[in-house]
Amino acid sequence: MTDSTPMDGDHYFSAAPATPDQRRTLRVRLAGRDVEVQTARGVFSADRVDLGTSVLLREVPDPPERGDLLDLGCGWGPVALTMAMLSPGATVWAVDVNARALDLVRRNAESLGLRNVRPATPEEVPDDVRFAALWSNPPIRVGKTELHALMTRWLPRLDDGASAYLVVQRHLGADSLHSWLRHTMPDLDTTRVGSAKGFRVLRVHRAG
Repeated sequence: MTDSTPMDGDHYFSAAPATPDQRRTLRVRLAGRDVEVQTARGVFSADRVDLGTSVLLREVPDPPERGDLLDLGCGWGPVALTMAMLSPGATVWAVDVNARALDLVRRNAESLGLRNVRPATPEEVPDDVRFAALWSNPPIRVGKTELHALMTRWLPRLDDGASAYLVVQRHLGADSLHSWLRHTMPDLDTTRVGSAKGFRVLRVHRAG
């Protein structure tokens, strides 16, 4: 995800946040529903659905009804929960390195009665899973090398005819990421499909 900053020497992309696990309840609107979720310090955007994620969720089409769907960098789960509510017949992989985030998305899915969410670290996703859709507010602040490694690891796992949607702040490198994707992954078609409030939404598509 794109716009968080270190918290007391901690980062939202830390595997085991050092900040106290102080949980709170938020009321947010996801997939057209007003729902209550748990968040906590040490995860990305603990006090709201951040602006980039809101832009992403406004711009993407509904996810496929079936198949494996991926929220890459799930945090407490706004994207994964939205996918799960819109596509109850699909399996939604909520992937993050942050153990606290994975516990939160698990609890939030359970409280909303969503049985199709699978919180997982990257290593826990089977290598043979291919994705019918990938939505992500990727962790730009991990640095360009790590970000590119993330894209190289997950985007090739799109199924035929599937698309990934990425939201990135313009001033944090959306256009350079767009150019890098086009040159590095010529077998995938990368286009800008939306722009709002300083964010770009990129679509990465594998032809069917």
